[in-house]
Amino acid sequence: MLTHQPCSNCGSSDALTEYDDHNYCFSCKEFSWLNDFNKNDLTFNHDCATLSLLSNTISTLKKEKEVVNTYSKAISVPYREIPISVLNRYKIKGNYDSNTNDLFSIEYPYGTDASKVRIIPRKEFYSIGKMMDTDVYLFGMDVFSPGSDKSITITEGENDAMSVHAIMGTPAVSVKSASTARRDCERAYKYLNSFDSIYLCLDNDGPGQEAAKEIAKLFDVNKVYHVELGAGCKDANDYLTQGRSAEFYKLWKNSKRWLPKGIVNANSEVEEILRRSHNSSIASYPFPTLQEMTYGIREGEVILFTAQEGIGKTEIIRAIEYSLCKETDKNIGIIHLEEEEKRSVQGLLSYELNVPVHLDDSNVSIEEQIEAYKRMVRQDGRLHYYTHFGSDDPDIILDMIRYLVSSCHCKFVFLDHITMLVTGFEGEDERRKLDYLSTRLAMLTRELRFTLFLVSHVNDEGKTRGSRNISKVADLVVYLNRDPEAATFDKRNTTELLVKKNRFAAKSGPAGYLKFDPSTYKIAEASIEEVVEEMPF
Repeated sequence: MLTHQPCSNCGSSDALTEYDDHNYCFSCKEFSWLNDFNKNDLTFNHDCATLSLLSNTISTLKKEKEVVNTYSKAISVPYREIPISVLNRYKIKGNYDSNTNDLFSIEYPYGTDASKVRIIPRKEFYSIGKMMDTDVYLFGMDVFSPGSDKSITITEGENDAMSVHAIMGTPAVSVKSASTARRDCERAYKYLNSFDSIYLCLDNDGPGQEAAKEIAKLFDVNKVYHVELGAGCKDANDYLTQGRSAEFYKLWKNSKRWLPKGIVNANSEVEEILRRSHNSSIASYPFPTLQEMTYGIREGEVILFTAQEGIGKTEIIRAIEYSLCKETDKNIGIIHLEEEEKRSVQGLLSYELNVPVHLDDSNVSIEEQIEAYKRMVRQDGRLHYYTHFGSDDPDIILDMIRYLVSSCHCKFVFLDHITMLVTGFEGEDERRKLDYLSTRLAMLTRELRFTLFLVSHVNDEGKTRGSRNISKVADLVVYLNRDPEAATFDKRNTTELLVKKNRFAAKSGPAGYLKFDPSTYKIAEASIEEVVEEMPF
């Protein structure tokens, strides 16, 4: 046996173990036969079978494959009480013993490139094709178009998805297994989110319910429903085979919204809370004085930067983005609503290359920029940009941020700026939308445990424009002050930071001075000695 080998399927450098007659990757869960078995002909996936089952049945399966000749055709009789019409809709095929014409195995297609096969006599599974590479991440995903109905139900098994559809007549899909449930739904996020309601009907056991919790985190809590199965039925297909379809119909119809974790009262729960590291800093600010006053950046918080128009909020935010990119390995979501993706990317590259690469006279080629970007991010897929926003519906941006955090695994999200999301609205309409948006954003940071950096304009009185609720929900409020019309160069390019609210550390007041260098387009904190004597503030 050889351990810590490279995997050609997922690219892992050390997750593969080579056994006497098979390989198994603990990263992508890919199992493959060696020696006399064709690797591309029969590939097991441990999402569908346990290691102990595989080790006990390897020799048996080899023998069965050699002696059992089968032919494939569409199933012509109900299977596990699932009607023929439903089986045909999901494109189910049966493999029949050529000698006895008995159904030997059943094939569940995942698009046209992969299938899961169930060997009926032994209740064992194997996969055909690359289950990890198919674009159909959920069984049945190719059967129902995105948003084709008001609701969709997610199950833990292919037979369960077809059973739900047979009983309810609504779209139903299945994850590959409980262990891959969150990953499967992450990959199918946009598809699932196109439905108004998402019903979770996973197996009525520990792994199934834990998987349901993980799936629920991906979506707006207002659209997720929990189908609570009753005693005597582990899954939806049990209701069908036991003749209890009417009971399942009633359970599904009476499903309640999925509720996040509620009241804490047990000593063990309090102990778990005290041992959490949520209040610990997960990153530092690139500005020493602000870092000292805040004790760093924590997850689950809203950080608000405010200023009047034209002060340079975006460039200061960009300095923090670059610092987090270089100093951490966490994913970052960047939403700059007043600039295109290219400007956002080149803004970060100015810090990496010490030159404003977006200017025509920077003399930095695109090839040099590409190489610098790869060097800066270190790992493909770390930075996620979203700039095109054309809707006045606050839920659109909330869904996008949820997607960035839940599916793209962003630990930091920058939204510059919240005021632009309600451009065109005035008075009470603007206030209501901003109140709703800021409240939901704060709830989202607590629920998903990420840090949100928010930018907002202020009015002449220094209040957040449109809604005072924006500053109320923030954990840290930093006010930026600069005189862009000052008489001297230094004064025009020096910004004062003022902490107005600091929920965690309770330190407020002046938080240092930042100087902008137009030759590099970089911002850094200036020492008191560097700051001119006569500041414009």
